[in-house]
Amino acid sequence: MHAVPRPDGDDFSRPGAQAYAAEWARAVRRLGFVPLSAAETERLLLVHTVRLAQAMLARTFSAQPAEDVGRALVGAHLTEPGVLDWSVRALGDRFLAGVLPARAALPAARQQVAALQGRLSAGFARALRDRTFSQQERIARSAWQARDSVEQALRDSEARFRAVFIGAAIGIGIAGIDGKIIDLNQSFADMLGYPLEELRQINVASLFHPDDAPGLWELYQELIEGKRDSARVEKRYHRKDGSIVWTDLAVSLIRYDDGRPRFTVAMIEDITERYELQQRLRFQALHDPLTGLPNRTLFFETLGRVFDTAGPEQRVGICFLDLDGFKAINDSLGHDLGDRLLIKIARRLADCVAGRGHLVARMGGDEFVILVDSGDGIDDAVEVAELALAAVSAPVHIGDQQLAVSASIGIVECPAAETSVSELMKAADTTLYWAKAEGRGRWAVYDPERSAADIARSSLAAGLPAALDRGEFVLHYQPIVSLLDGTMLAVEALVRWQHPERGLIGPDRFIGLAEETGLIVRLGAWVLGQACRDAESWRRAYPDARLVVSVNLAARQADDPAIVETVADALARTGLPAELLQLELTESAVMGSAGEPLRSLHELADLGVRLAIDDFGTGYSNLAYLRRLPIHCLKLAGPFVEGIRADGADADHRDERIVDALVRLAHALELGVTAEAVETAVQAERLRALRCDTGQGRWFGAPVPAEQIRSRLAGGEVAA
Repeated sequence: MHAVPRPDGDDFSRPGAQAYAAEWARAVRRLGFVPLSAAETERLLLVHTVRLAQAMLARTFSAQPAEDVGRALVGAHLTEPGVLDWSVRALGDRFLAGVLPARAALPAARQQVAALQGRLSAGFARALRDRTFSQQERIARSAWQARDSVEQALRDSEARFRAVFIGAAIGIGIAGIDGKIIDLNQSFADMLGYPLEELRQINVASLFHPDDAPGLWELYQELIEGKRDSARVEKRYHRKDGSIVWTDLAVSLIRYDDGRPRFTVAMIEDITERYELQQRLRFQALHDPLTGLPNRTLFFETLGRVFDTAGPEQRVGICFLDLDGFKAINDSLGHDLGDRLLIKIARRLADCVAGRGHLVARMGGDEFVILVDSGDGIDDAVEVAELALAAVSAPVHIGDQQLAVSASIGIVECPAAETSVSELMKAADTTLYWAKAEGRGRWAVYDPERSAADIARSSLAAGLPAALDRGEFVLHYQPIVSLLDGTMLAVEALVRWQHPERGLIGPDRFIGLAEETGLIVRLGAWVLGQACRDAESWRRAYPDARLVVSVNLAARQADDPAIVETVADALARTGLPAELLQLELTESAVMGSAGEPLRSLHELADLGVRLAIDDFGTGYSNLAYLRRLPIHCLKLAGPFVEGIRADGADADHRDERIVDALVRLAHALELGVTAEAVETAVQAERLRALRCDTGQGRWFGAPVPAEQIRSRLAGGEVAA
């Protein structure tokens, strides 16, 4: 560290000197390389600042300290030209005001500063000159020493290279650009199993493996033509005994001084063990560890290559296979037996298409896929699927167990240009689902129209909850009239979906979806509430009409423990008398009722609500059980009524006799009878003759909005 001298006198501003030195240090570091830290630079320049201030404050002024400061700057390697420039200008512009503010106004002070500027510049220049002379002398001495050292180094380098070349564990070879081997070491010869002298007679090109990729030869050509300076590849060679050695090969091009290719230096390392390990690891990564089949990763790699290389007319097909009931086998017989079963099935699948070149892969679990890319069309894919089903269905013996196994297969086959990997697999998964839904143990072929219908159906199912929240459902009402005098006695509430994009959608397209998703309970509650509101509004406007509203009750609604509370709440909120509400249940739902559902029906009847069995005659027809139910009405299924639509010889008298028997049965149980699907005057007349009570169908009126029912009540109209 430099000790900072303490100047005499009161004119010296120590804070000013520190600020000046700090600014000087920042400028120096900004202008070029400084071999000192920021703190060291600032301390050094503070010493010089104080020396300059002391020169100004001395009783006898001398500019010599400034020359010493100039030399010191060079001695500290602060030799950038900009450093001198800044130092001289700052001495004239800032020094007095910052360091010696008390002397700034004295005329003599400006002259003294000018003298300091000159001497600082002179000291800086002389120091640079002296250093240059010294460096020139050292350079001259070094040049002679360097020449001697270079000659010695060249001899040493040649000796070291020869030692490395001969003793290296890796193979090293030097060849001309014509491929003739100039020199090589013993390791190279040992790696290929040749004597050194024999290898020296061989051209490099003859060492290339016949199965090397064409790109490898092109790479070597670019090297010897000077288009590249080096190359590195993994390459195999034939040893003299015919075996194969895998090597890591690095080749460098050595040029003449003018840049022309001169010769090549090759270094090779035996990586046969590492390569074989990599191959084993790759096999494990791309094959199922249980069955040994290609796994989903290898399958998708292969399928991707098929799509990448497919021509405009090439077709591709897959058979997506899933074992039927495999989970039951696992659960009942154990996972060990299940794994052994999968191994046998995998072997059978591979064997059944072994001669066709198709890829069989395990996708996971009990799912397998066969890639059919022969381009022979759907018939080829179907044939493969049938072979696979036959292979799977043969009895499987595992230990003392004999298992009967079946599978379902989804087949997709189309031009590769018309689809993608993801679309193909999505279609295969959909088709597999169809095969399972159709009974298992079979195959199904992808049908775009059916898929579009399924997608549309799924879209409807997904949109049901939001549609109910947005109030997109509406009710239409179909008249139920007396067959005796044509009076409209009731209406059946039929729900419709007023879809914002698809228009008015009938219940046949969404009621089943609502039942599958469980939304039928919410939807049914809304239908019940809206029907009660409409019926109550008609009753208040036309109290003499006593129009009954009939609402369908789904099986899941009937099973809902809260159904009685739901109905009672709807009646209470709307004010509709219970006797003006009729609930329709299907025969299959009612006849299977036991326990809680049966108690619910009795509780509903106790409320005063009418109960009817819809589509009677198509379900269980448990007549003994029918006596125990609190039913008020039977609605005859439409197919029976359709059979009596003609006169004379064309009439189906069997259906007429069935209707007659059902009407007599209902009347014997003191139940009313409503005939559905009445579409002609002949049907209406015959039903009247059979003493059927009421009729419903297009002959009496199509389903219409609530406003039209109100208009019909207002006009006092009766059915034809």
